[in-house]
Amino acid sequence: MKLPDPTPPDGRPYILVNMAMSADGKIATSNRRVSSFGSPADGENLHRLRSTVDAVMNGARTADLNPIDMGPGAAKWRQVRLRRGLSEFNLRVIISGSGSVDPAAKVFREQFSPILVITGGRVPKARQNALKKVATSVFAAGAGSEVDFGEAVRWLMKEWNVKRLLCEGGGALNDALFRADLVDELHLTICPLIIGGRNAPSISDGVGFSRLDDSTQFTLQSSQAVGDERFLTYQRLSAETRAAN
Repeated sequence: MKLPDPTPPDGRPYILVNMAMSADGKIATSNRRVSSFGSPADGENLHRLRSTVDAVMNGARTADLNPIDMGPGAAKWRQVRLRRGLSEFNLRVIISGSGSVDPAAKVFREQFSPILVITGGRVPKARQNALKKVATSVFAAGAGSEVDFGEAVRWLMKEWNVKRLLCEGGGALNDALFRADLVDELHLTICPLIIGGRNAPSISDGVGFSRLDDSTQFTLQSSQAVGDERFLTYQRLSAETRAAN
């Protein structure tokens, strides 16, 4: 079944965030050595969501500190993509504001689909050149040291026809998307453990919001218990609804 096109009216992709977190909101241990603790059901949910999008996006540390390929997974999921009118393999997007993502990371050795690296505008030429050797395309979004996410996602839509984009963290990337008011759907898997630690990353690290009125607001769409985990889906409240509240 072909997916509907829920393109937001401002000419950017429809953006989903998917994260597995502990019951206290952590996505990794304080030393960041353990960042995967979801069940097989959570893994299935991850690939199910990937099968609905044109591109999967990760931050630099998520991409180079973990042995991941950011791909669609098993053949059954590639077939689901094809039945939905998508390409067999999703595009892969890596956000690295400083261009510090490791060119030797596993993801760059997996050549099944294009890899797009998006940086800030002040990346040294040597880093740009190193990334251009391993990535399909390197794009500087914005003139400053940080990525201009509005420009970045519009580039993805214009140049790569990305209509649905799935972000899988880490916390700093999620935070930037929330602050830019670009997240349309939030998918959370709550896992039955407590990690603790003031330095353990959460689903939204970084700058954050100083006022609740400025925060991104969502409404619960679905909640399902599978074993000891709970799968939650939230939809962003419209500007009109937020204003009315």
